[in-house]
Amino acid sequence: MALIPSIFGGRRSNVFDPFSLDVWDPFEGFPFSSSLANVPSSARETSAFANTRIDWKETPEAHIFKADLPGIKKEEVKVEVEEGGVLQISGERSKEQEEKNDKWHRIERSSGKFLRRFRLPENAKEGEVKASMENGVLTVTVPKMEVKKPEIKTIDISG
Repeated sequence: MALIPSIFGGRRSNVFDPFSLDVWDPFEGFPFSSSLANVPSSARETSAFANTRIDWKETPEAHIFKADLPGIKKEEVKVEVEEGGVLQISGERSKEQEEKNDKWHRIERSSGKFLRRFRLPENAKEGEVKASMENGVLTVTVPKMEVKKPEIKTIDISG
């Protein structure tokens, strides 16, 4: 997400910017923020699923990411840690096969690719990331390094 609202052309940069990995867009969802009339249906399908909601909480032991991915198999999801400490969660939900005799009344479930990126804090153990998927919820656990408390040496006072 970018700080510049999509009313200024709707184009977002693919350039890696450490400050725009997951920034709240205050204009997201406004009626004038995106005109779907001029957007091809394939782009609408992808953009509808691009905003996969992810929770990130920190416990004393780890950073835990949870993503709701209903109807997606674990084989269709990829979890990676890129160089520089960036956690990337991506995947794709395939479009349902249409048959000639089918008559669709409504299509609300989204399909297409999704990609979310998060810059991990310095205390993350990038080499020990674990991921699991249960009931359509992806859980990514990133253990934290133990913070060493500074050693205090008592000095005797002579005199």
